[in-house]
Amino acid sequence: MRFLNRALLGMLLLSITIGLLGLAGGSVWTALQASWSEEGGSRPARERVFSAEVLPVAPTEATPVLTAFGEIRSRRTLELRAPAGGTVIELAEGFEDGGAVEAGQLLLRIDPAEAQSLRDTAAADLREAEANFADAERALILAREDVAAAATQADLRRRAFERQQDLVARGVGSAAAAETAELAAASADQAVLSRRQALAQAETSVDQTRLSIERRMISLADAERRLADTELRAEFAGVLTDVNVVQGRLVNANEQIAQLLDPQALEVAFRVSTAQYARLLSDEGRLPDVPVSVQLDVFGLDLSVPARLVRESGAVAEGQSGRLLFAQLLETRGFRVGDFVTVAVEETPLRGVAVLPATALSSNNQVLVLGEEDRLEEVAVSLLRRQGDEVIVRAPEIYGREIVAGRTPVLGAGIRIEPLRPSGEGEAAQPQEPENIALDPERRARLIAFVEGNGFIPDDVKARMLDQLNQDEVPARMVNRIEERMGS
Repeated sequence: MRFLNRALLGMLLLSITIGLLGLAGGSVWTALQASWSEEGGSRPARERVFSAEVLPVAPTEATPVLTAFGEIRSRRTLELRAPAGGTVIELAEGFEDGGAVEAGQLLLRIDPAEAQSLRDTAAADLREAEANFADAERALILAREDVAAAATQADLRRRAFERQQDLVARGVGSAAAAETAELAAASADQAVLSRRQALAQAETSVDQTRLSIERRMISLADAERRLADTELRAEFAGVLTDVNVVQGRLVNANEQIAQLLDPQALEVAFRVSTAQYARLLSDEGRLPDVPVSVQLDVFGLDLSVPARLVRESGAVAEGQSGRLLFAQLLETRGFRVGDFVTVAVEETPLRGVAVLPATALSSNNQVLVLGEEDRLEEVAVSLLRRQGDEVIVRAPEIYGREIVAGRTPVLGAGIRIEPLRPSGEGEAAQPQEPENIALDPERRARLIAFVEGNGFIPDDVKARMLDQLNQDEVPARMVNRIEERMGS
């Protein structure tokens, strides 16, 4: 029995040993086969070639365009204030926000009862002063005649005294008679002096009444001015805004009740950086007379009008930087005060530069140039301007050569590419979005209803948009912008 157990144990150990040896031999065989397969199938590595679009670079003349954002203002803005306090009894027709008025038109009338009473009182005082002046003139005439009569009587008394003296000298007259004649002459001279004093008083009275008339005239003019201040008239033709008064309201003197804007005297105020301002200045240090374009985007229907630079701000406001410039609009149709617009100013043309796609320039101002065997080289360029999707650079070393139009992370110096030229074969044509599209009736009606119900679109612009929406084909850009605003 013990022999049988030992035999079975020995067979088990032998079986395990044989299995382990077979497993080891299989592993060695598999490793050898793998090694043999790798040695027998090795191939030389090939260089990877990428495709990239290239374009030729040639020197040209480019006109940089300075783009900024600004706000439309009116050069003639007048605050309408109540000239006097009182109750508003009359308002002009159309005295409301957006109402158009003519120059000299009556806008508002305040109750003139008190001012009319003061005017009538001043007129009555003036008539009283004129009556006193007429009475003083008559008294002056009488005083002058009285002085003349007294002078005549004094002359007669003097001659009588002289005759008495002559008689006394010849011995035929008495001393008493001569003395009496002398007293009479002295009394006559005293009477003349009294009449002259009365004449002086009459002349003073005339002067005083004349001054009184002038004061009464001043008072009457002031009363008439106060009466005229009960009416408010338009200084120039324009449009009303910020109206806050109705008929029957009690207003205070100098209270602002509206604003009057001149819609034909519009300008745009826009801010540029100091560097941009320095590039705009002429050699004399003045703003140049260069073309300026002001553009307003209204649901894809761009309103663009010409303008011209007229002035700049005299100081930099606290907390601001750069320069504030003003351009006068040469056309005003469709623009309103407060519109946020885009301003494009053409700078002085640059000669001997190249206009490249912005995607061709790296962050460190380098471009990839196509070299020998279609390998790329990195060349540094001088960046002058950025114009939207394009850049203006100066790099004489790349003129006449080809550069990569769009850099990608896999492209760099030394990489070999397969150049794709715009006129080369195999270039796939890019599908272009149609400029005009046809609308179905429901879509057209929905767009027309939205435009008609929008109160922020100027009337003339709205008419143009509705006219285009009623055409068989409508600009796709306008449709897209309207539907974006609709939220569809």
